[in-house]
Amino acid sequence: MSRPKILIVDDDPGIRFVIREVLEDEGFYVDEASDGEEGVKKVEQTYYDLAVVDLVMPNKDGFAFLREARSICPDLITVVITAYGSQKAAMRAIQEGAYDYFAKPFDNDELRIVIRRVLEKRRLEQKVRLLEEQLQKQETQFGEMIGNSTEMREVFSLIRKVSASDATVLIYGESGTGKDLVASAIHRESPRADKPFIRVNCAAIPETLLESELFGYERGAFTGAYTKKQGKFEAAQHGTIFLDEIGDMSLPLQAKVLRILEQREFERLGSTESIKVDVRIIAATNKDLRNAVKEGKFREDLYFRINVVPIYLPPLRVRKNDIPLLVEHFIRRYNQRLSKTIKGVTRDVMELLMNYPWPGNVRELENVVQRAMIVAQGDFITAECLPSQFMTPPVWSGNLDPKLFNDFTEPLPDKLQRVAEQLEKLLIKEALEKANFRRQKAAELLGISRKSLHNKMVKYKLS
Repeated sequence: MSRPKILIVDDDPGIRFVIREVLEDEGFYVDEASDGEEGVKKVEQTYYDLAVVDLVMPNKDGFAFLREARSICPDLITVVITAYGSQKAAMRAIQEGAYDYFAKPFDNDELRIVIRRVLEKRRLEQKVRLLEEQLQKQETQFGEMIGNSTEMREVFSLIRKVSASDATVLIYGESGTGKDLVASAIHRESPRADKPFIRVNCAAIPETLLESELFGYERGAFTGAYTKKQGKFEAAQHGTIFLDEIGDMSLPLQAKVLRILEQREFERLGSTESIKVDVRIIAATNKDLRNAVKEGKFREDLYFRINVVPIYLPPLRVRKNDIPLLVEHFIRRYNQRLSKTIKGVTRDVMELLMNYPWPGNVRELENVVQRAMIVAQGDFITAECLPSQFMTPPVWSGNLDPKLFNDFTEPLPDKLQRVAEQLEKLLIKEALEKANFRRQKAAELLGISRKSLHNKMVKYKLS
Protein backbone atom coordinates (compact mmCIF):
# COMPACT_ATOMS: atom_id res chain seq x y z
CA MET A 1 0.00 0.00 0.00
CA SER A 2 1.44 3.43 -0.99
CA ARG A 3 2.26 6.01 1.67
CA PRO A 4 -0.35 8.77 2.15
CA LYS A 5 0.72 12.07 0.55
CA ILE A 6 0.36 15.17 2.71
CA LEU A 7 0.86 18.79 1.61
CA ILE A 8 1.83 21.47 4.15
CA VAL A 9 0.83 25.00 3.10
CA ASP A 10 2.27 27.62 5.47
CA ASP A 11 4.38 30.76 5.01
CA ASP A 12 6.36 30.04 8.21
CA PRO A 13 9.32 27.71 7.39
CA GLY A 14 9.71 26.85 11.09
CA ILE A 15 6.11 25.58 11.30
CA ARG A 16 6.55 23.62 8.08
CA PHE A 17 9.75 22.03 9.46
CA VAL A 18 8.07 20.93 12.72
CA ILE A 19 5.01 19.47 10.93
CA ARG A 20 7.21 17.71 8.37
CA GLU A 21 9.31 16.09 11.12
CA VAL A 22 6.23 14.80 12.93
CA LEU A 23 4.54 13.46 9.80
CA GLU A 24 7.64 11.85 8.30
CA ASP A 25 8.22 10.06 11.62
CA GLU A 26 4.74 8.61 11.09
CA GLY A 27 5.82 7.27 7.69
CA PHE A 28 3.96 9.77 5.51
CA TYR A 29 5.17 11.35 2.26
CA VAL A 30 5.32 15.12 2.86
CA ASP A 31 5.46 18.04 0.43
CA GLU A 32 5.58 21.78 1.20
CA ALA A 33 4.27 25.07 -0.20
CA SER A 34 5.21 28.52 1.16
CA ASP A 35 1.83 30.15 0.41
CA GLY A 36 -1.63 29.45 -0.99
CA GLU A 37 -0.64 30.23 -4.58
CA GLU A 38 2.21 27.72 -4.59
CA GLY A 39 -0.08 25.23 -2.84
CA VAL A 40 -2.73 25.47 -5.57
CA LYS A 41 -0.06 24.85 -8.24
CA LYS A 42 1.11 21.74 -6.41
CA VAL A 43 -2.47 20.44 -6.10
CA GLU A 44 -2.84 20.87 -9.88
CA GLN A 45 0.18 18.66 -10.45
CA THR A 46 0.01 16.05 -7.67
CA TYR A 47 -2.69 14.07 -5.93
CA TYR A 48 -2.60 14.54 -2.14
CA ASP A 49 -4.55 12.59 0.45
CA LEU A 50 -4.49 15.53 2.86
CA ALA A 51 -3.49 19.20 3.02
CA VAL A 52 -2.49 20.97 6.26
CA VAL A 53 -3.13 24.68 5.63
CA ASP A 54 -2.43 27.89 7.54
CA LEU A 55 -5.31 30.37 7.23
CA VAL A 56 -3.21 33.56 7.35
CA MET A 57 -0.69 33.79 4.49
CA PRO A 58 0.47 36.42 1.98
CA ASN A 59 -0.41 36.32 -1.76
CA LYS A 60 -3.22 33.80 -1.28
CA ASP A 61 -4.63 32.99 2.16
CA GLY A 62 -5.93 29.67 3.43
CA PHE A 63 -9.55 30.41 2.52
CA ALA A 64 -8.64 31.11 -1.12
CA PHE A 65 -6.53 27.93 -1.15
CA LEU A 66 -9.48 25.89 0.19
CA ARG A 67 -11.80 27.13 -2.56
CA GLU A 68 -9.37 26.70 -5.46
CA ALA A 69 -7.83 23.41 -4.30
CA ARG A 70 -11.25 21.78 -3.86
CA SER A 71 -12.30 22.96 -7.33
CA ILE A 72 -9.29 21.08 -8.68
CA CYS A 73 -9.62 18.04 -6.41
CA PRO A 74 -13.12 17.88 -4.86
CA ASP A 75 -12.23 15.00 -2.53
CA LEU A 76 -9.09 16.67 -1.07
CA ILE A 77 -9.33 16.61 2.75
CA THR A 78 -7.96 19.68 4.53
CA VAL A 79 -6.97 20.48 8.10
CA VAL A 80 -6.43 24.18 8.90
CA ILE A 81 -4.01 25.85 11.31
CA THR A 82 -5.31 28.89 13.21
CA ALA A 83 -3.85 31.36 15.63
CA TYR A 84 -4.72 30.86 19.30
CA GLY A 85 -8.22 32.17 20.00
CA SER A 86 -9.27 32.33 16.31
CA GLN A 87 -12.05 29.81 16.66
CA LYS A 88 -14.42 31.91 14.52
CA ALA A 89 -12.00 31.71 11.58
CA ALA A 90 -11.67 27.97 12.09
CA MET A 91 -15.45 27.52 12.02
CA ARG A 92 -15.64 29.53 8.81
CA ALA A 93 -12.97 27.28 7.28
CA ILE A 94 -14.95 24.16 8.23
CA GLN A 95 -18.05 25.70 6.64
CA GLU A 96 -16.01 26.12 3.44
CA GLY A 97 -14.99 22.47 3.43
CA ALA A 98 -12.13 21.95 5.91
CA TYR A 99 -12.44 18.75 7.94
CA ASP A 100 -10.75 19.81 11.20
CA TYR A 101 -8.42 22.40 12.74
CA PHE A 102 -5.79 22.87 15.42
CA ALA A 103 -4.42 26.09 16.91
CA LYS A 104 -0.89 27.46 17.24
CA PRO A 105 1.07 26.69 19.29
CA PHE A 106 0.13 23.04 18.87
CA ASP A 107 1.19 19.88 20.64
CA ASN A 108 2.88 17.25 18.44
CA ASP A 109 0.74 14.46 19.88
CA GLU A 110 -2.39 16.51 19.12
CA LEU A 111 -1.17 16.89 15.53
CA ARG A 112 -0.62 13.13 15.20
CA ILE A 113 -4.10 12.33 16.54
CA VAL A 114 -5.83 14.80 14.19
CA ILE A 115 -3.93 13.56 11.13
CA ARG A 116 -4.52 9.88 11.96
CA ARG A 117 -8.24 10.53 12.50
CA VAL A 118 -8.53 12.38 9.18
CA LEU A 119 -6.68 9.69 7.22
CA GLU A 120 -8.79 6.96 8.80
CA LYS A 121 -11.88 8.88 7.71
CA ARG A 122 -10.45 9.08 4.21
CA ARG A 123 -9.72 5.34 4.16
CA LEU A 124 -13.30 4.53 5.14
CA GLU A 125 -14.69 7.01 2.58
CA GLN A 126 -12.60 5.42 -0.16
CA LYS A 127 -13.86 1.97 0.84
CA VAL A 128 -17.46 3.17 0.72
CA ARG A 129 -16.83 4.90 -2.61
CA LEU A 130 -15.35 1.69 -4.06
CA LEU A 131 -18.43 -0.28 -3.02
CA GLU A 132 -20.70 2.42 -4.45
CA GLU A 133 -18.73 2.40 -7.71
CA GLN A 134 -19.07 -1.37 -7.98
CA LEU A 135 -22.82 -1.10 -7.40
CA GLN A 136 -23.12 1.82 -9.81
CA LYS A 137 -21.12 -0.08 -12.43
CA GLN A 138 -23.68 -2.89 -12.30
CA GLU A 139 -26.46 -0.34 -12.88
CA THR A 140 -24.76 1.92 -15.43
CA GLN A 141 -22.61 -0.41 -17.52
CA PHE A 142 -23.70 -2.99 -20.06
CA GLY A 143 -20.68 -4.66 -21.60
CA GLU A 144 -18.50 -1.83 -22.87
CA MET A 145 -21.39 0.65 -22.88
CA ILE A 146 -21.62 3.25 -20.14
CA GLY A 147 -24.67 5.33 -19.28
CA ASN A 148 -27.11 6.26 -16.56
CA SER A 149 -29.38 8.46 -18.67
CA THR A 150 -32.98 7.52 -19.42
CA GLU A 151 -32.05 7.04 -23.07
CA MET A 152 -29.27 4.53 -22.33
CA ARG A 153 -31.32 2.68 -19.72
CA GLU A 154 -33.93 2.15 -22.44
CA VAL A 155 -31.22 0.80 -24.77
CA PHE A 156 -29.93 -1.59 -22.07
CA SER A 157 -33.47 -2.81 -21.38
CA LEU A 158 -34.12 -3.45 -25.07
CA ILE A 159 -30.83 -5.34 -25.45
CA ARG A 160 -31.79 -7.66 -22.60
CA LYS A 161 -35.20 -8.32 -24.13
CA VAL A 162 -34.02 -8.92 -27.69
CA SER A 163 -30.96 -11.02 -26.79
CA ALA A 164 -33.02 -14.02 -25.75
CA SER A 165 -34.65 -14.26 -29.19
CA ASP A 166 -33.27 -14.80 -32.67
CA ALA A 167 -34.97 -11.71 -34.09
CA THR A 168 -33.13 -9.61 -36.66
CA VAL A 169 -32.05 -6.26 -35.18
CA LEU A 170 -31.43 -2.90 -36.87
CA ILE A 171 -29.28 -0.51 -34.85
CA TYR A 172 -29.33 3.07 -36.05
CA GLY A 173 -27.63 6.24 -34.85
CA GLU A 174 -24.88 8.69 -35.70
CA SER A 175 -21.27 7.65 -36.23
CA GLY A 176 -19.39 7.22 -32.97
CA THR A 177 -22.41 6.36 -30.81
CA GLY A 178 -21.32 2.73 -30.28
CA LYS A 179 -23.53 0.68 -32.59
CA ASP A 180 -20.90 -2.07 -32.72
CA LEU A 181 -20.95 -2.31 -28.92
CA VAL A 182 -24.71 -2.88 -28.98
CA ALA A 183 -24.31 -5.63 -31.57
CA SER A 184 -21.60 -7.45 -29.59
CA ALA A 185 -23.64 -7.09 -26.37
CA ILE A 186 -26.69 -8.69 -28.01
CA HIS A 187 -24.57 -11.60 -29.24
CA ARG A 188 -22.81 -12.01 -25.87
CA GLU A 189 -26.16 -12.18 -24.03
CA SER A 190 -27.79 -14.52 -26.56
CA PRO A 191 -27.93 -18.34 -26.70
CA ARG A 192 -25.41 -18.07 -29.56
CA ALA A 193 -22.76 -16.49 -27.28
CA ASP A 194 -20.37 -19.47 -27.60
CA LYS A 195 -20.59 -19.37 -31.40
CA PRO A 196 -18.80 -16.97 -33.82
CA PHE A 197 -19.51 -13.25 -33.91
CA ILE A 198 -18.44 -11.93 -37.32
CA ARG A 199 -18.21 -8.20 -38.08
CA VAL A 200 -18.43 -6.82 -41.62
CA ASN A 201 -18.17 -3.08 -42.33
CA CYS A 202 -20.03 -2.71 -45.61
CA ALA A 203 -18.72 0.83 -46.11
CA ALA A 204 -15.05 -0.06 -45.57
CA ILE A 205 -14.83 -2.88 -48.15
CA PRO A 206 -14.82 -1.94 -51.88
CA GLU A 207 -18.01 -2.95 -53.69
CA THR A 208 -16.10 -5.29 -56.00
CA LEU A 209 -14.74 -7.25 -53.00
CA LEU A 210 -17.72 -7.12 -50.62
CA GLU A 211 -19.65 -9.88 -52.40
CA SER A 212 -16.75 -12.33 -52.24
CA GLU A 213 -16.12 -11.35 -48.59
CA LEU A 214 -19.71 -12.09 -47.64
CA PHE A 215 -20.35 -15.24 -49.67
CA GLY A 216 -16.89 -16.64 -50.44
CA TYR A 217 -15.83 -18.10 -53.77
CA GLU A 218 -14.68 -21.24 -55.54
CA ARG A 219 -11.30 -21.69 -57.11
CA GLY A 220 -11.25 -20.08 -60.56
CA ALA A 221 -14.38 -18.01 -59.92
CA PHE A 222 -12.48 -14.91 -61.10
CA THR A 223 -8.94 -13.82 -61.90
CA GLY A 224 -6.81 -14.31 -58.79
CA ALA A 225 -9.14 -16.87 -57.16
CA TYR A 226 -6.46 -19.54 -56.85
CA THR A 227 -8.07 -21.35 -53.91
CA LYS A 228 -11.54 -21.80 -52.50
CA LYS A 229 -12.44 -19.26 -49.80
CA GLN A 230 -15.08 -19.33 -47.11
CA GLY A 231 -17.25 -16.20 -46.83
CA LYS A 232 -18.32 -14.30 -43.71
CA PHE A 233 -21.81 -15.83 -43.66
CA GLU A 234 -20.35 -19.30 -43.71
CA ALA A 235 -17.81 -18.34 -41.01
CA ALA A 236 -20.68 -17.15 -38.80
CA GLN A 237 -22.49 -20.51 -38.96
CA HIS A 238 -24.68 -20.97 -35.85
CA GLY A 239 -23.50 -17.58 -34.59
CA THR A 240 -24.13 -13.91 -35.40
CA ILE A 241 -23.10 -11.73 -38.31
CA PHE A 242 -23.01 -7.97 -37.83
CA LEU A 243 -23.50 -5.99 -41.05
CA ASP A 244 -22.31 -2.51 -40.11
CA GLU A 245 -23.30 0.41 -42.36
CA ILE A 246 -25.69 -1.79 -44.34
CA GLY A 247 -27.09 1.38 -45.95
CA ASP A 248 -23.95 1.50 -48.13
CA MET A 249 -24.57 -1.94 -49.64
CA SER A 250 -25.46 -2.08 -53.34
CA LEU A 251 -28.92 -3.20 -54.51
CA PRO A 252 -27.69 -6.50 -56.05
CA LEU A 253 -25.98 -7.46 -52.77
CA GLN A 254 -29.07 -6.44 -50.83
CA ALA A 255 -31.05 -8.99 -52.87
CA LYS A 256 -28.62 -11.75 -51.86
CA VAL A 257 -28.81 -10.81 -48.18
CA LEU A 258 -32.60 -10.82 -48.46
CA ARG A 259 -32.48 -14.37 -49.82
CA ILE A 260 -30.44 -15.51 -46.80
CA LEU A 261 -33.03 -13.96 -44.48
CA GLU A 262 -35.90 -15.62 -46.32
CA GLN A 263 -34.45 -18.98 -47.39
CA ARG A 264 -31.38 -19.37 -45.16
CA GLU A 265 -29.16 -20.32 -48.07
CA PHE A 266 -26.70 -18.82 -50.58
CA GLU A 267 -24.07 -19.85 -53.16
CA ARG A 268 -20.37 -19.05 -53.25
CA LEU A 269 -19.17 -17.08 -56.25
CA GLY A 270 -18.46 -19.52 -59.08
CA SER A 271 -20.66 -22.27 -57.61
CA THR A 272 -24.21 -23.49 -58.21
CA GLU A 273 -24.36 -25.49 -54.98
CA SER A 274 -26.55 -23.92 -52.29
CA ILE A 275 -25.14 -23.72 -48.78
CA LYS A 276 -27.58 -23.81 -45.88
CA VAL A 277 -26.72 -21.34 -43.15
CA ASP A 278 -28.02 -20.72 -39.63
CA VAL A 279 -26.99 -17.21 -38.59
CA ARG A 280 -28.54 -14.32 -36.75
CA ILE A 281 -28.24 -11.02 -38.62
CA ILE A 282 -27.71 -7.73 -36.82
CA ALA A 283 -27.44 -4.65 -39.03
CA ALA A 284 -26.48 -1.06 -38.31
CA THR A 285 -26.61 2.23 -40.18
CA ASN A 286 -26.11 5.95 -39.71
CA LYS A 287 -28.38 6.65 -42.70
CA ASP A 288 -32.13 7.19 -42.83
CA LEU A 289 -33.10 3.92 -44.53
CA ARG A 290 -36.73 4.99 -44.94
CA ASN A 291 -35.62 7.90 -47.10
CA ALA A 292 -33.21 5.57 -48.91
CA VAL A 293 -36.16 3.28 -49.70
CA LYS A 294 -38.16 6.25 -51.07
CA GLU A 295 -35.19 7.27 -53.21
CA GLY A 296 -34.77 3.73 -54.57
CA LYS A 297 -31.34 3.25 -52.93
CA PHE A 298 -32.43 0.56 -50.50
CA ARG A 299 -34.79 -2.37 -51.03
CA GLU A 300 -38.08 -1.95 -49.21
CA ASP A 301 -38.49 -5.69 -48.66
CA LEU A 302 -35.01 -5.94 -47.10
CA TYR A 303 -35.71 -2.90 -44.93
CA PHE A 304 -38.78 -4.56 -43.43
CA ARG A 305 -36.89 -7.84 -42.95
CA ILE A 306 -34.01 -6.26 -40.98
CA ASN A 307 -36.12 -3.73 -39.08
CA VAL A 308 -37.84 -6.35 -36.93
CA VAL A 309 -36.41 -4.86 -33.70
CA PRO A 310 -35.03 -1.33 -34.20
CA ILE A 311 -32.66 0.06 -31.54
CA TYR A 312 -31.89 3.77 -31.62
CA LEU A 313 -28.62 4.97 -30.09
CA PRO A 314 -28.92 8.65 -29.07
CA PRO A 315 -26.06 11.07 -29.82
CA LEU A 316 -23.93 12.15 -26.88
CA ARG A 317 -25.23 15.73 -27.02
CA VAL A 318 -28.70 14.58 -25.89
CA ARG A 319 -27.40 12.46 -23.00
CA LYS A 320 -24.76 14.75 -21.53
CA ASN A 321 -25.44 13.49 -18.01
CA ASP A 322 -23.48 10.38 -19.05
CA ILE A 323 -20.30 12.38 -19.79
CA PRO A 324 -18.84 12.24 -16.22
CA LEU A 325 -19.37 8.45 -16.13
CA LEU A 326 -17.76 8.02 -19.56
CA VAL A 327 -14.79 10.24 -18.62
CA GLU A 328 -14.19 8.20 -15.45
CA HIS A 329 -14.43 4.97 -17.48
CA PHE A 330 -11.93 6.15 -20.11
CA ILE A 331 -9.50 7.41 -17.45
CA ARG A 332 -9.50 3.96 -15.82
CA ARG A 333 -8.99 2.32 -19.22
CA TYR A 334 -6.09 4.51 -20.32
CA ASN A 335 -4.41 4.56 -16.92
CA GLN A 336 -3.80 0.86 -17.53
CA ARG A 337 -2.83 1.21 -21.19
CA LEU A 338 -0.60 4.27 -20.72
CA SER A 339 0.79 3.31 -17.30
CA LYS A 340 -0.59 6.56 -15.86
CA THR A 341 -2.15 7.41 -12.48
CA ILE A 342 -4.54 10.19 -13.52
CA LYS A 343 -7.08 10.76 -10.74
CA GLY A 344 -9.67 12.73 -12.70
CA VAL A 345 -10.40 16.09 -14.35
CA THR A 346 -10.66 19.54 -12.81
CA ARG A 347 -14.06 21.22 -12.49
CA ASP A 348 -13.38 23.69 -15.30
CA VAL A 349 -12.43 20.80 -17.60
CA MET A 350 -15.67 18.97 -16.78
CA GLU A 351 -17.59 22.18 -17.51
CA LEU A 352 -15.88 22.46 -20.92
CA LEU A 353 -16.67 18.82 -21.70
CA MET A 354 -20.31 19.23 -20.67
CA ASN A 355 -20.78 22.33 -22.87
CA TYR A 356 -19.14 20.88 -26.02
CA PRO A 357 -21.54 19.66 -28.78
CA TRP A 358 -19.65 16.37 -29.47
CA PRO A 359 -20.22 15.92 -33.23
CA GLY A 360 -18.10 12.75 -33.06
CA ASN A 361 -20.10 11.39 -30.09
CA VAL A 362 -18.60 8.88 -27.63
CA ARG A 363 -15.73 8.01 -29.97
CA GLU A 364 -14.64 11.65 -30.02
CA LEU A 365 -14.90 11.89 -26.21
CA GLU A 366 -12.69 8.82 -25.82
CA ASN A 367 -10.09 10.31 -28.18
CA VAL A 368 -10.13 13.64 -26.29
CA VAL A 369 -9.62 11.91 -22.91
CA GLN A 370 -6.84 9.71 -24.29
CA ARG A 371 -5.04 12.69 -25.81
CA ALA A 372 -5.41 14.74 -22.61
CA MET A 373 -3.99 11.90 -20.50
CA ILE A 374 -0.95 11.61 -22.77
CA VAL A 375 -0.05 15.31 -22.40
CA ALA A 376 -1.07 15.68 -18.71
CA GLN A 377 1.88 16.31 -16.40
CA GLY A 378 0.17 15.96 -13.03
CA ASP A 379 -2.48 13.82 -11.40
CA PHE A 380 -5.39 15.74 -12.97
CA ILE A 381 -6.41 16.65 -16.50
CA THR A 382 -6.41 20.45 -16.70
CA ALA A 383 -7.81 22.75 -19.40
CA GLU A 384 -4.35 23.06 -20.98
CA CYS A 385 -4.47 19.33 -21.80
CA LEU A 386 -7.55 19.68 -24.02
CA PRO A 387 -7.45 20.19 -27.82
CA SER A 388 -7.73 23.72 -29.23
CA GLN A 389 -11.47 23.52 -30.00
CA PHE A 390 -12.17 23.63 -26.26
CA MET A 391 -10.32 26.89 -25.80
CA THR A 392 -12.90 28.91 -27.77
CA PRO A 393 -16.70 28.84 -27.48
CA PRO A 394 -18.14 26.09 -29.72
CA VAL A 395 -19.66 27.31 -32.95
CA TRP A 396 -23.01 25.92 -34.02
CA SER A 397 -22.36 23.49 -36.84
CA GLY A 398 -25.71 23.41 -38.63
CA ASN A 399 -25.33 22.65 -42.34
CA LEU A 400 -26.71 25.67 -44.17
CA ASP A 401 -26.44 25.73 -47.95
CA PRO A 402 -23.19 27.63 -48.83
CA LYS A 403 -24.96 29.11 -51.89
CA LEU A 404 -27.01 31.25 -49.52
CA PHE A 405 -23.85 33.25 -48.80
CA ASN A 406 -22.03 33.01 -52.14
CA ASP A 407 -24.83 33.58 -54.66
CA PHE A 408 -26.14 37.17 -54.86
CA THR A 409 -28.36 36.72 -57.93
CA GLU A 410 -31.38 35.79 -55.79
CA PRO A 411 -33.55 38.60 -54.37
CA LEU A 412 -33.04 39.17 -50.65
CA PRO A 413 -36.65 38.35 -49.59
CA ASP A 414 -36.46 34.98 -51.38
CA LYS A 415 -33.07 34.26 -49.85
CA LEU A 416 -34.28 35.13 -46.35
CA GLN A 417 -37.24 32.78 -46.84
CA ARG A 418 -34.88 29.96 -47.79
CA VAL A 419 -32.63 30.67 -44.79
CA ALA A 420 -35.67 30.57 -42.49
CA GLU A 421 -36.79 27.24 -43.96
CA GLN A 422 -33.36 25.66 -43.62
CA LEU A 423 -33.04 26.85 -40.02
CA GLU A 424 -36.54 25.56 -39.24
CA LYS A 425 -35.67 22.16 -40.67
CA LEU A 426 -32.45 21.96 -38.64
CA LEU A 427 -34.23 23.01 -35.43
CA ILE A 428 -36.90 20.35 -35.96
CA LYS A 429 -34.23 17.68 -36.52
CA GLU A 430 -32.43 18.73 -33.32
CA ALA A 431 -35.69 18.66 -31.33
CA LEU A 432 -36.58 15.20 -32.66
CA GLU A 433 -33.17 13.85 -31.70
CA LYS A 434 -33.33 15.44 -28.26
CA ALA A 435 -36.79 13.92 -27.75
CA ASN A 436 -35.54 10.51 -28.91
CA PHE A 437 -37.95 10.83 -31.87
CA ARG A 438 -41.02 11.03 -29.63
CA ARG A 439 -43.14 13.49 -31.59
CA GLN A 440 -45.25 14.83 -28.73
CA LYS A 441 -42.15 15.63 -26.70
CA ALA A 442 -40.42 17.20 -29.74
CA ALA A 443 -43.50 19.37 -30.38
CA GLU A 444 -43.41 20.53 -26.74
CA LEU A 445 -39.72 21.42 -27.04
CA LEU A 446 -40.48 23.48 -30.17
CA GLY A 447 -43.57 25.09 -28.65
CA ILE A 448 -45.88 23.93 -31.45
CA SER A 449 -48.71 21.42 -31.73
CA ARG A 450 -48.10 17.80 -32.68
CA LYS A 451 -50.14 18.37 -35.86
CA SER A 452 -47.95 21.34 -36.84
CA LEU A 453 -44.86 19.23 -36.22
CA HIS A 454 -46.27 16.45 -38.41
CA ASN A 455 -47.00 18.90 -41.25
CA LYS A 456 -43.50 20.36 -41.07
CA MET A 457 -41.94 16.88 -41.02
CA VAL A 458 -43.88 16.05 -44.20
CA LYS A 459 -42.83 19.37 -45.75
CA TYR A 460 -39.12 18.80 -45.02
CA LYS A 461 -39.24 15.02 -45.63
CA LEU A 462 -38.15 14.23 -42.06
CA SER A 463 -38.95 10.68 -40.94
